[in-house]
Amino acid sequence: MIFGKTLNKYYKKYFHMFALGLITLIIVDYVQLEIPNYIGSLIDELKTQSINQAGILEYIVDISIFVVIIIIGRFAWRLLIFGASRKVDYGIRNEMFAHAEQLDAEFYSEHKTGGLMAYFTNDLESVRRAVGPGMIMLVDALFLGGLAFYHMFNLDVLLTLFAGIPLIFIAFFGAVMGRKLRNKFKKAQHAFEELSDFTNENLSGIGVVKAFVKERTEINEFLKANEYAKDKNIDFVRIQAKLQVTITVIVSTVFVVILGYGGYLVQSTAGLPAEDQFTIGNLSTFILLFNALVWPMRALGMIINVRSRGKGSLQRIDYVLNQPIGVKDSEHTVDVDEIKGNITFNNLTFQYPDATEPVLENINFEIKQGEMVGVLGKTGSGKTSILDLLLRIYNIDKGQIFIDGIDIMDLPIKKVRNSIGYVPQDGFLFSDSISNNIAFGCRRDEEYFLQIQEAAKLSDVHDNITEFKHGYDTVIGERGVTLSGGQKQRLSIARALIKNPPILILDDSVSAVDTKTEETILSNLRSIRNNKTTILIAHRISTIKDADKIILVEDGKVVDVGTHEELEERSEFYRDLVYRQRLEDEIEVSK
Repeated sequence: MIFGKTLNKYYKKYFHMFALGLITLIIVDYVQLEIPNYIGSLIDELKTQSINQAGILEYIVDISIFVVIIIIGRFAWRLLIFGASRKVDYGIRNEMFAHAEQLDAEFYSEHKTGGLMAYFTNDLESVRRAVGPGMIMLVDALFLGGLAFYHMFNLDVLLTLFAGIPLIFIAFFGAVMGRKLRNKFKKAQHAFEELSDFTNENLSGIGVVKAFVKERTEINEFLKANEYAKDKNIDFVRIQAKLQVTITVIVSTVFVVILGYGGYLVQSTAGLPAEDQFTIGNLSTFILLFNALVWPMRALGMIINVRSRGKGSLQRIDYVLNQPIGVKDSEHTVDVDEIKGNITFNNLTFQYPDATEPVLENINFEIKQGEMVGVLGKTGSGKTSILDLLLRIYNIDKGQIFIDGIDIMDLPIKKVRNSIGYVPQDGFLFSDSISNNIAFGCRRDEEYFLQIQEAAKLSDVHDNITEFKHGYDTVIGERGVTLSGGQKQRLSIARALIKNPPILILDDSVSAVDTKTEETILSNLRSIRNNKTTILIAHRISTIKDADKIILVEDGKVVDVGTHEELEERSEFYRDLVYRQRLEDEIEVSK
């Protein structure tokens, strides 16, 4: 059984289940220890032939009643205590996931997905075992063990001391080994985390591995990671085995002593008065009580093991739950009914938390409601960083970005993001049906399927979808692996369009489609985005040449803002981009 801020509130919440379960467990333990007394008395009466058939039947009935109570009681405490531990597991997992959803991008840049999954699986399982089985082991060790000693003490003091002294050695040995177990388990869990990281990353990038014929190399790397995880787990199991073997040896030794000394007592007290005799029935009762005591003695070692693992895992879980939520609403949040789409960047300078230099410097521009604006620049110039800040992915100083005249740091994050339809560069898709992927960001009402089809038509992917065997019900592979790059991009666009947001951002989202399809999508956007703001990040001039204005970004700075014609006339940087792309187009045509 373990305690901590994360767990204590669940103990309080499910106190009634734990309490009823423990009361039932104690009743079962008490009844269980009554059976040896009945058996011992029956043996003595049979030996002296002082019992008849009716008396034997009475013993059988009484013992049968005890057995029924034990069966019902064990079912009840398992249902209550194990059920409560499952509820704790369920609650912590929900709490972890909800917290993980709120953590910022900086946290996920430092922690890999495979490693995080270890917290949700192995660590939570260890905590659950410490809460449920660990609690039962502890109560059994204390109550069942204590009550068994009490009954044994009443039978013979010296024989009970022979049986009890080894517990001191078990407790001492367990305390020493407990710390080692906890440290070894942490190392084993860390090795499992690294193995999960490697496996998740490798399977996600299986296409790249195959394309570069690196299967054998990756298999060898996996074998190394797996070997390391195996070694760390064996180190843990080795100490665990030493603990269990030591306890088994001590218990077996004590059992031999009980048989030897108990047999001597039976022989040496045979001629004494009945109240001073140590009878065969007494020895049988003592052995049965000791057998009942064996489980609590073994449980001591198991408690140390389970508690060490649970405590180590709880520390890892606490690490995740105690991660601060960096990006959150300010104390002076200004709520608004709706966002219209006026955007102002005012001397924005931004540096990533793990960077040494600013990625954006003195960014100034304005986008009015209803404008279609292009953002153009070379790779790494800072275009996507501008949009990350507009989406409140990172915190910035106040007074640098305004939406509808209100500082973005004072607007509710949920309001900002709900008002933006965002199509990222990678176009992430879930392993789900096409319709569910498109409808991911919209409210499910009676007409939502018609809205899905309309969004698919606007992104020029409807015809492709209808060609699939199951149409919109087609389940795509993980990350959309069964689709082409262009299809994934267009599905991502449809997912953003179905929101019908006041601000739409396409981050180089038509790079994988042909020119004709690109023109169709852009034409559709112009026809439906009246009075709504649209921002297009692009590398191709053709994507943004008809925009109301184009923002040129170079080395983290805005170098110019204007229409296609204006920039061609006054910007050497823009003319160079136009010239280079014309050459690329001519080369492509000549092929």
